[in-house]
Amino acid sequence: MPMESLYFLVPCALIFIAIAIKVFFWAINNGQYDNLDTEAHRILFDADDTKPSAPGKTSGSAEPPSDNTSV
Repeated sequence: MPMESLYFLVPCALIFIAIAIKVFFWAINNGQYDNLDTEAHRILFDADDTKPSAPGKTSGSAEPPSDNTSV
């Protein structure tokens, strides 16, 4: 019984390995591994564009809303 399962598992493993090798060489030929340093450094040197607001202040207009409702 266990020996018969190898007749199925070995070809499946060989097919899986062949697909993995094909995908690997496809990635190399399409330039997926050309620049490995840019993304690694981008996260370290990413500048934060937003500045934190002072405590107690809310975002929005600095003036309180006026009571003048006439247009």
